[in-house]
This record gives sequence, structure tokens and C-alpha cells, in this order.
Amino acid sequence: MMGYSGGGISSFALIVVLFILLVIVGTAFVGGY
Repeated sequence: MMGYSGGGISSFALIVVLFILLVIVGTAFVGGY
């Protein structure tokens, strides 16, 4: 978040959300099978 404007924070937050969602889906897939 250093030197970023609101757009940078939004992009960073979007990446974090997508990463967390990927981890959750991956864990559910591995745990289910």
C-alpha cells in the first residue's frame, strides 16, 4: 500500500480476495477427494 492511491488499494484487495477464494476452493477440493 506504499505510494498507492485508492485504485491501488482496491486492486490489492481484489487480488487478496481472489487468492483466499482460490485457497478455500483448493482446500475443499483436496479435502473432499
